[in-house]
Amino acid sequence: MAIATITATGVSSQPPAINHGAVTQKVTRPTIKLPQSLIDEARAVEKESFNPSKHVVFQHPKRIYSMEEIGLEGHGISPNAVSEPFPLFSQDAVKQMRAEIFSEPVLDSCQYTSVFVKHTIRGMGPKRAPFTYNAWRSPEVLSRISEVAGMELVPVMDTEIAAINIAINNQNPSVAQTNDSSKENDLPAFAWHYDSYPFVCVTMLSDCNHMTGGETALKTGTGEIMKVRGPAMGTAVVMQGRYINHQALKALGGQERISMITSFRPKSPLLKDESVLTGVRGISNVPELYSQYTQYRLEILEERIKDRLKTERYRELAGWTFNISEVRQFLNEQMEFLESMLNELVE
Repeated sequence: MAIATITATGVSSQPPAINHGAVTQKVTRPTIKLPQSLIDEARAVEKESFNPSKHVVFQHPKRIYSMEEIGLEGHGISPNAVSEPFPLFSQDAVKQMRAEIFSEPVLDSCQYTSVFVKHTIRGMGPKRAPFTYNAWRSPEVLSRISEVAGMELVPVMDTEIAAINIAINNQNPSVAQTNDSSKENDLPAFAWHYDSYPFVCVTMLSDCNHMTGGETALKTGTGEIMKVRGPAMGTAVVMQGRYINHQALKALGGQERISMITSFRPKSPLLKDESVLTGVRGISNVPELYSQYTQYRLEILEERIKDRLKTERYRELAGWTFNISEVRQFLNEQMEFLESMLNELVE
């Protein structure tokens, strides 16, 4: 698939606001412990290094829905909206990721809870989770994610490699065995929301053979609800979640549902980056989050200024007239970029 070349000036509409009242404002640790059997099983795996020839099993998704198809043409930064689930990681890769997720250093430092998800693990980093980190930073994986997204992407920052949402199913038969499974399949696992970052890749790390439901529901531009089928172990869905109102529907059956969410932004510094920290501030190591956010945003600004300076030097050599309105527009865009940073870096 060709990679789109949409410029920042070609993007229309403002990004959706995230409801500040619907997110956790203060860092909170979960009080309910994970099942010991889950931890013991993961820790029994023999550790190995990431090897793309062994651990990446990518197959192109059978379908990628466009923003136009879901009634959101002109929104976002790519023409691609959301993919159907596609194979990405082998079962061996999933085992390695689970071993890192449930390791002692990660459980000691990286567990959070919020009004949005009861149990999430974030900010594992390259030291605690080298396999997971190297997988998402590998050129082989990044090229495939970019292919599905329709534009070249990179992880937003290291602390977003990755977020893991963990749900342990209630074993109460009255809940799990109902006569109206169609209605239960439509129950939300998460509320309607927009993501904090432009793109996400959601990878399933659980065996879904005995599960029903688990689809992703999207609100189209006409207000209709569209469903994208749920993934299987090792498969992934890529979605332009910053610009699409969506929710995960409840999955029934099985003892666990563990999904890994990795967030992405455009690799080109010349494209708009409308990331916000509202949804992640309360479930993160805030000093680390702020530091990495500041670094990558200033790197974008640095590259934009270098590009503008190069243009100005070329204009002067070519003998062209100085374009006041163009330069003022550039400077105003960078002011808005810095102001958006000030809005996110709150005490």
